[in-house]
Amino acid sequence: MAFLPKDLSVLAYANGFTLWHYTTQDAHTAVRVTGYFNAASHMLRLGDMILANTGTGGASAAGILLVNANNGGTVDVSDLTPVGAVDSD
Repeated sequence: MAFLPKDLSVLAYANGFTLWHYTTQDAHTAVRVTGYFNAASHMLRLGDMILANTGTGGASAAGILLVNANNGGTVDVSDLTPVGAVDSD
């Protein structure tokens, strides 16, 4: 699949920082690739964070992506920092 703008939404905005939410059936390994979020380059700023729910069609993963570059319309995000990755029950 590919980035779908309709699945990216603002959760909070303050002092030039935006906290986003993004949900996708794409695996987190596809979402973290440079260029995945290029269609949103006009909205994403350096330091913005994206709470991501990835792989929603199967092997799901949730976590935080950091926008670490946005240069000339090319967006790069950090690897997914997992949230709730361990359940010891």
